[in-house]
Amino acid sequence: MNPSAAPEPVGSAPSSSPASASAWALLDAFVDAGVSDVVVCPGSRSQALALAAAELAASGRITLHVRIDERVAGFLALGLGVETGRPAVVITTSGTATANLHPAVLEAHHSRVPLIVLTADRPAEAHGIRANQTTKQDDLYGFAARLAVVVEAPTGDAGEQDTARDLAQRAYRAATDVLDPGPVHLNLAFREPLSGSFAAVVAEAAPDAPVETDDTAHAPRYPGRPHLVLERGPRTLVVAGHQAGPAAEQLAADGGWPLIAEVSSGSRFGRNVIAAYRELLREDDYREAVERVVVFGHPTLSREVPLLLQQPQVETIVVAPAGAEVYNPGRRADRIVSSVAVEAGPADRAWLGAWVVGSRERVVDPSPAAPDLDGLHSTTPAERLASVRAELDAVRLPVTREVLVDAVWRATWPHDRLVVGASRLIRVADGLVPGRKISVHANRGLAGIDGTIATATGIALASQADGGPGVTRVLLGDLAFLHDVGALLLDDGVAPRLQVIVGNDGGGTIFDALEVAQSAPGALFDRVQYTPQHVRLESLATAYGWEYRSARTRTELDQAFTAPVTGPVLIEVPLPRA
Repeated sequence: MNPSAAPEPVGSAPSSSPASASAWALLDAFVDAGVSDVVVCPGSRSQALALAAAELAASGRITLHVRIDERVAGFLALGLGVETGRPAVVITTSGTATANLHPAVLEAHHSRVPLIVLTADRPAEAHGIRANQTTKQDDLYGFAARLAVVVEAPTGDAGEQDTARDLAQRAYRAATDVLDPGPVHLNLAFREPLSGSFAAVVAEAAPDAPVETDDTAHAPRYPGRPHLVLERGPRTLVVAGHQAGPAAEQLAADGGWPLIAEVSSGSRFGRNVIAAYRELLREDDYREAVERVVVFGHPTLSREVPLLLQQPQVETIVVAPAGAEVYNPGRRADRIVSSVAVEAGPADRAWLGAWVVGSRERVVDPSPAAPDLDGLHSTTPAERLASVRAELDAVRLPVTREVLVDAVWRATWPHDRLVVGASRLIRVADGLVPGRKISVHANRGLAGIDGTIATATGIALASQADGGPGVTRVLLGDLAFLHDVGALLLDDGVAPRLQVIVGNDGGGTIFDALEVAQSAPGALFDRVQYTPQHVRLESLATAYGWEYRSARTRTELDQAFTAPVTGPVLIEVPLPRA
C-alpha cells in the first residue's frame, strides 16, 4: 500500500473537504436568497451541511434549530414556513431519516407551504452493493416536490461552488413560486472526508456576483383562470375552507351573503359568519333554498358542504389561484375562477338574516352566565344563599368540549397564534365559536394528526423571533398529542411561549361519531378505533422539562389562560368520553 494513499485515521480533521466547500456554498446562497431558519437532524453523512448551518448560525445569519426526530423536524420547518411565508431548510442524513420527512412534505404540498428538504446520500459507487444506510432517495417524494434534483458527490473541481449556488437560487424560486409554492427536494451525495475545516472555505467561497440562470422548469402547472363578477340575484352562500383567507369574508360582506368559514380558513370574522351551518344544512328549508355557492380554500370539516355542492339546483363557483388544486366534490363545479367580485346593488337582507338568526338559535353559548347580583345582595337570606350556591355550582362544573374550545377562543387575541389539531375538538370549535379576527392554523392539507405540536412550535418560534409578542396555543386531543410527543424535546435554552392544551378523553372519541360505532362490537371497536390510553401526561411534562397544569373546571381553565406564560406549558383538560 502506498502510505500517501492510506485513509486518514478516524477522528482526524482534514484541512479541506469538497463536501464542506459545496455545503457552505449551497447554504450561503440559500441565506442570500431569503432563508432565515435551518432545521438540522444530526447524522454522519449530512455532517458537512449541519456544520455549515452551525457556522451560519454562529455568525448570526440564520436561526438554527436542532431536532433528533426527523418527523418532528419536518413539521417544525413546516410551521416556520406557515408563519414567515419563507421556506425553512431541513437537513437529514441518509436512509430512513429521509422517509421520516415524507408526512411533512405531503402536508406542505397540499397546503402550499414553502419548504426546502436537503437529504444527504452516499455517492453513486455505494449504491447497489447493500451499503449501510443506503436506499434509493432520488425522487423520494414523487409528485409532492416542486423540484427534485439529484446532486452527485462534489470532487473539488473548479466551478462546483458556483453550481451549488445556482442550484440554491433555483430551488428557492421553485419553493416560493407565487402560483404554486411548496416543497423542494435536493438529494446531495457526499464522499469522505465528509467534512473539514470551514475557516478557509468561509474566507474563499464568496462569489464575485450571483449566478443567474434561466429556469423554465417551474412555469405554472395550470393555465390562468379568469376573474368573475357575480350578479346579485341568486341566493348565495360563501364557503371558506382551510387557507381561504380574507377574500372570502370580503365577498360575503360585499354581497350581503351568509359566510360558512371554517376555523382555520382565515375568514372567520365579520358579522356574516354562520357557526351552526351544519345543523342548518341538514334542514330542507335552508339547504333547498340555496341557489349558488362560492367556494374558497379547502373545506374539510363537514359532510354537509360537499353534499350541498352536489345538489342539482346549486350552481358552484370555485375560487382557486392558478396552480392550486381545485376543491371539486363530485366534479360538479360549474366554473373555476382565480378571483371574484360582486356587482353593485342592494343586498338581500332577508336571505342573510334568516341564516344569522337560524344560527344564533341553534348555538348554545357555553360561557358562564353572569352572576345574579340582585340575588347576591338580597336582604332575604334564602335568596342570597341560593345565589351563592348557584355561583359555587357554576365554578365547580366540569369542563366539556364546548367549554374548552370557548375558553381557548376567548383567551386568544390578534397578537397570539392558535393551532388546532386534527381531533374532535376542531369540529366542536367549527360549530360553535363566533367570528373573531385571530390567526388560526391547522394542518388540513391532509388533515393528519401527525406533527401538530412540532408545527405549532415552528409557528411560535417564528412569531416570537426578535421580541414578537403573544402566546402560541395548540389545542388537540390526547391521541394527537401522544402521536407527536417527541416534539416536546426542545433546543437547550430555547423556550417559546407555547401552551399545549390537551383535551384528554382517554382515546379517539372522534371515531364514536362514525357509523361503525353503531354496528361493531364494543370491545373490538374500542381496541382498534377508540384505542384507549392511560398515559400520565404530568409525568411526560416533567420528563421533558415543561410546566404542567391540570384544568378540571372552567375557573381552573381561565386561571391557566390568564397566568403569565414565559415558556412551554402543558395544560391537561380531562374530558368525558360521551
